[in-house]
Amino acid sequence: MPESSSSEAQAPSPIVQKIDESKQQLIQTRQERDQLNQEAKKWAEKRNEHHEQIKQLQNAVKSLREKRDETNLQVQILKTARENAKAQRKEKHEQIVKLRERMKPLSERKPRARLYDLEKRIQNLEWKIQTSSLSVQEEKPLVEQVKTLETQRLAHKQLQELKDKLLELQTETKAFETQAKLKHNELSQLANQSQEFHKQLVETLSKIKALRQNADKAQEKYLEFRRKADKAHEKYIEIQQRIRSLTEELHEKEEQQYAEKEQMLREEATAKAREKMKRGEKLTWDEFKLLTAEEETTEH
Repeated sequence: MPESSSSEAQAPSPIVQKIDESKQQLIQTRQERDQLNQEAKKWAEKRNEHHEQIKQLQNAVKSLREKRDETNLQVQILKTARENAKAQRKEKHEQIVKLRERMKPLSERKPRARLYDLEKRIQNLEWKIQTSSLSVQEEKPLVEQVKTLETQRLAHKQLQELKDKLLELQTETKAFETQAKLKHNELSQLANQSQEFHKQLVETLSKIKALRQNADKAQEKYLEFRRKADKAHEKYIEIQQRIRSLTEELHEKEEQQYAEKEQMLREEATAKAREKMKRGEKLTWDEFKLLTAEEETTEH
């Protein structure tokens, strides 16, 4: 029988057999682990579904409590708030009366010239004083004019500031009046709302209690399958490490066999080259390098 047929018929090495067996175990262990993980995932999804429902209901409970408590608080403070709004409206009205009294003399003294025209004249005079060569006598009347115009401009600005304040007070007065009306309208609706919020709150808390019981049962199942899956995964890692170790061992042996074969072929080629040299035949470059390498090795 030829040598190649004998080589093909050779049984796999013990290391290869161990690797194949370990790979089969790895596949089985992975399938077992994945099935357990899938079962654990199913129970986790049920648990999470219950928790999400609980979370939504808890948000509803929080909202109902806040609404109920806010409603009860508003019932107690709305009357006081309405009276406070009326009092503040009265106070703002009194401020308006006083402000108008302050504005009256300023309105009487208000210069006819517009503020823009006053500021333009002041700028022109100041520019003339700064850029012209004037004597003291010539400059003095110009400075007096500037002072007079500044006084008029100040009166303009003071009156405008008081008008702005008056508008602000009038706006605030109207706001307090509107606020008092709104507070009064809200009072009639709040009592019934508070009762309805409390009823919904009690019903929601009952639903949360039932969902928590179901979530706890799902959590117990999840932990059970999670522990089994973790053990299967540990076994899976062990088999992986065994395969890795066996594969490294196989590679080392194959590399050793390859190195031995290379050495044998090199020795055969060197012997042939030596024979050719003895016969005086021309050597190839590779054959020459082989003999040279052999001589260097011998010398060392």
